[in-house]
Amino acid sequence: MADGHDAMVLPVGPSTQAPMAPQMAGWEPVSVREYEKAAEMMLPKNAFDYYASGANDMITLRENRAAFSRLRIRPRIMRDVSSTSNKTTVLGIPVNSPICIAPSAMQRMAHDDGEKATSAAAGKSNTLMTLSSWSTTPLEEVAAAYPGGPRWFQLYVYKDRKLTAELVKRAEASGYTALAVTVDTPVLGRREADVRNRFKLPVHLTMGNFIGAGGAHAEGTKDGGKDSGLSAYVASLIDRTLSWDDIRWLRSITKLAIVVKGVMTAEDAREALRYGVDAIWVSNHGARQLDTVSSTIEALPEVVAAVAGKVEVYLDGGVTRGTDVFKALAMGARAVFIGRPVLWGLAHSGEDGVAAVLRLMNEELTMALQLAGCTSVDEIQKSMVVHQTAYYTPSKL
Repeated sequence: MADGHDAMVLPVGPSTQAPMAPQMAGWEPVSVREYEKAAEMMLPKNAFDYYASGANDMITLRENRAAFSRLRIRPRIMRDVSSTSNKTTVLGIPVNSPICIAPSAMQRMAHDDGEKATSAAAGKSNTLMTLSSWSTTPLEEVAAAYPGGPRWFQLYVYKDRKLTAELVKRAEASGYTALAVTVDTPVLGRREADVRNRFKLPVHLTMGNFIGAGGAHAEGTKDGGKDSGLSAYVASLIDRTLSWDDIRWLRSITKLAIVVKGVMTAEDAREALRYGVDAIWVSNHGARQLDTVSSTIEALPEVVAAVAGKVEVYLDGGVTRGTDVFKALAMGARAVFIGRPVLWGLAHSGEDGVAAVLRLMNEELTMALQLAGCTSVDEIQKSMVVHQTAYYTPSKL
């Protein structure tokens, strides 16, 4: 995917951001995939490969996108769609769109403004941003980049529970309204590009939320030998004993809403309900953990059925078009979260690039609504999306 890149690990900063490739002069991307291509041309190989790659043979990475293409929209006609709205709410928070921002680590590798640029773009777009624990900017600075903007904090649970609790308290004090607890990373999936590149966070960057802790926490990567430095970091610091009882522990230390991120089965959805979570996030971690698991859009229906409307359900993974958003909402998601598309916009032109990607995807969603005969996202019906095989078995329609 990144053939032809210099294998050297280059720092990305105000004076070292890779210049725009000559072939891009005068060219403005018109789709998320074109922003991705632009990012591939602009970013150092170490950074692009880290953002773009999935686990092992990357079968699930491809399926996250391909599964959307196997779904068909059944539009309704002769409806007045002269006025449409993408507005909705997420855990009661009014947002201009169900297209929200997923947590993506180490964003200053894409652009020196990193997470602050993403926060500002999200705030101006009035959409929800989820900040990664592994942000290269402290969570307080990210919040200050757009005060009052809707934001959640993604949480990894560390072996050092005191450090984890401090993170939670800082997020609460800084105006984050929910914890997106990532539950699918007891170990880091094997990402062969990172192994090949001996991936490490560039030396001029740190894990911004752990500057006070210092050491490996702040460095973000450890000496991985023949493995990636991030894999060694996770192995040494992330708590593999994480269990459902830890949801109770989090409840005891914070008033923030708790969203469980990484649910892929009905069984785990029902277990999450038993422990009183506020919402469920269907995610396979961008296909970066266990390869050959299902795509998230394939897993969504069983999770939605198991939840039975008791809590909101969200989805990330493979969403690159407004039509993908339409399909996910029709199948029961309250909102979708995008990660890589935001990184591609960030790499392209910082805050402006993130804003452009959000605007582009929302324009596509608006068009999908209009062409499907809906005036708002609330009018999207389950019957409007079917699997392609339904056209070979008409009785299913």
